Amino acid sequence: MKILALGPYYGGSHRQFLDSWSSHSRHDFTILHLPAHKWKWRMRHAPVTLADRVGELFASGDRWDAIFCSDMLNLAEFLGLAPSPLRALPAVAYFHENQLTYPDDRKDPRDIHFGLSNMVTALAGQAWFNSEFHRESFLGALEALLAAMPDYQLTDAPKRIRSTSRVMHPGVDPFPPRGPRPDGPMRILWAARWEHDKGPETFFDAIGRLQDAGVDFRLSVIGQQFNQVPPVFAAARTRLADRIDRWGYQETLDDYRAALMEADVFVSTARHEFFGISAVEAAAAGATPVLPERLAYPEVFQLGKAQGAEAFFYSGGARGLARRLTELADRRLWPNAAAIVEHLSWPTVASAMDDAIERND
Repeated sequence: MKILALGPYYGGSHRQFLDSWSSHSRHDFTILHLPAHKWKWRMRHAPVTLADRVGELFASGDRWDAIFCSDMLNLAEFLGLAPSPLRALPAVAYFHENQLTYPDDRKDPRDIHFGLSNMVTALAGQAWFNSEFHRESFLGALEALLAAMPDYQLTDAPKRIRSTSRVMHPGVDPFPPRGPRPDGPMRILWAARWEHDKGPETFFDAIGRLQDAGVDFRLSVIGQQFNQVPPVFAAARTRLADRIDRWGYQETLDDYRAALMEADVFVSTARHEFFGISAVEAAAAGATPVLPERLAYPEVFQLGKAQGAEAFFYSGGARGLARRLTELADRRLWPNAAAIVEHLSWPTVASAMDDAIERND
């Protein structure tokens, strides 16, 4: 099967997803992409730019059996501009995130047009969401938005999307087996965007409690940074300087994977997470995830379904997190979550996605 894959924002998890699926797939991918820069402009111009590129390939004789894109593309606009035979092809849009429930801390009102573009994309093809939590949060927000419209409220749109969409968890690349653990205190890893929606204040509050209580630990804080970094990071780096192993963005994939392999415990304090790819990668690498019992985490880590999954969750904010980390530091034997995420290995996930896009069910 020949798949035309369109990546209007080819960076980060979007790029990793396309590269990993295509490399493990039994299908033949043609990937057309644009740089991961200025996301609003990408969503505006990508249908035109990519339709022009596809038109050139089509004119030279290229043909495909299905279309795949991300939520950053207005699929209906693209199909209207692309060569007309492409409109008859099955089309799938993968929702890594959406623009109705994605955190927006700016004071200006949210631009709902991008969220409505997500709706149109989900109606123009089949939507694949990276978690059930994501699907339901998006459709709930869409229902509320449409109810506030002055007329033609499209009340059936969320129902149509729910009935035709499906949940397809993304995959993670396998990790090699861990060697013997070096001696020393528990090694804690926090790996997320350095923004407020990932809860760094809660994390460093908990870590400060451990430090004040005399708990022995080592710390790595990694993740992508932007122009405005919450000030809690600089304060924490000064306070915890003698405990830090890694700090800041890891420049290469090998460095990032090494950080996961070194960690005994991976901590999330996220207030927003549609899936939690870093938590799954850390678990696959052999670290013990310590996760808030909310968002997509209970679904992804099969809380209430997989035996022992309850060991990977905490509640109670910074105080509860500090208590859980203290218990783990005292134990020195850390439970393994690798078996719980084994089905999310890319070879397995890619096969399931291959089947789904081939069946177009």
